[in-house]
Amino acid sequence: MRGIYSSVLEAVGDTPLVQLNKVVGKRDARVLAKLEFMNPGGSVKDRMALHIIEEAERSGQIKPGAVIVENTSGNTGVGVAMAAAVKGYRCIFTMPDKMSAEKVQRLKAFGAEVVVTPTAVPAEHPDSYYETAKRIARETPGAFMPNQYHNKLNVDAHYRSTGPEIWEQTGGAFDVFVAGLGTGGTMSGTARFLKEAGPRIRTVGVDPVGSIYYDQFHSGAPGNPHTYKVEGIGEDMVCGAMEFEHIDDIFQVNDRECFQMARRLTREEGIFAGGSSGGSVHVAACLARELGPNHTIVVILPDSGAIYLSKFFDDGWMKDNGFFEPSTETETVRDLLRGKSHIVHVARLDETVGEVVLRLKRYGISQMPVVDGDGTAQSMVHELDLLEGMLAGQIDRSQPIGALAKPLEGVIEPDEPLDHLRAIFAQDNVAVVLHQGRVQGIVTKIDLIDHLATKSA
Repeated sequence: MRGIYSSVLEAVGDTPLVQLNKVVGKRDARVLAKLEFMNPGGSVKDRMALHIIEEAERSGQIKPGAVIVENTSGNTGVGVAMAAAVKGYRCIFTMPDKMSAEKVQRLKAFGAEVVVTPTAVPAEHPDSYYETAKRIARETPGAFMPNQYHNKLNVDAHYRSTGPEIWEQTGGAFDVFVAGLGTGGTMSGTARFLKEAGPRIRTVGVDPVGSIYYDQFHSGAPGNPHTYKVEGIGEDMVCGAMEFEHIDDIFQVNDRECFQMARRLTREEGIFAGGSSGGSVHVAACLARELGPNHTIVVILPDSGAIYLSKFFDDGWMKDNGFFEPSTETETVRDLLRGKSHIVHVARLDETVGEVVLRLKRYGISQMPVVDGDGTAQSMVHELDLLEGMLAGQIDRSQPIGALAKPLEGVIEPDEPLDHLRAIFAQDNVAVVLHQGRVQGIVTKIDLIDHLATKSA
């Protein structure tokens, strides 16, 4: 507490960092959750909304009596509406119809007007909540549109507040930062600060199945968007506030994983958070198992569970949507990859034996794909082949690795059934996951065992 605030807006930020004790194992890395739902408007979006409005006031874009128009999934709207209530502005928000009734009512409670639009239309469709907001802004005299999806002040808000807070709270003593990806502002701004303060920190984004970011990041081309139920993360377009250069990896989550972990957080940790928080904690828990003890992960919990009581906190809703039933879908290699790191160390054809040996040693790995200048996988180098060649005096450290690498074996596509791994492992190979010639991941027997054990648990 810092004494008496002159208005509720001064209470934005300074949210607590809390250790998770039950949803991660005792032999796993420590996971620290940043409780952004403890901002006065109930979400991480308070930071961005206040920053954009105050910068617009300073620049003269917002004048007394202005109308603020924005497309929102709910939380940004509350942050804007809260600031507007204090400052005396009128608000009009557009919102897709998949959002909870609580989110709509909450905006109306602040005196805002809410226009509900269809979810299942492309971003460029005139009825989408993006285009509807633009039209209303054009037609409304004195309107200001924060444009959170493409406004770099969205990124700047987290560079100035969220990142420094986490650094101060941890003393920089952590290894991984995890955050969901929506507009991209939270991850981009926080990650940019953290990378400048501690370049060794690994930044991991969380994207729902049905959003385009996962494929955009890993293959360079957006996937085919389709509807999903978790709110507040994922997009069907690449936003201007998304800066991929500050992100080391992106994991996918599905609706079931998001909702089940959010319910666990409430019942086991006493943390009443939303579905996007559940998705991020699911990824953090996967990473915690992978990293093991003596590592620390910081994860953002963007909003509260209070606005989802009619959805995944309702047993009837969960049952009606099939989230209490075992999944009947055939699992693919992509499903396994969603729960493990996608960072794959590769060697270039022109690298020397000595350089590759040092990399194998540094990262504790026993094999490495060899790629050409375009990043296309060509072959594989194994530590056993290097060892035998060196013992026989047939190779030296200055030779190019390309001459010693062996043909790729155990190649599999991401969308092949998980069962296809059995044939690869029967030949005692690791599986090399390739899509359009590029390495998407390496899967070992223990990866498959861990995936099946986690699913069973």
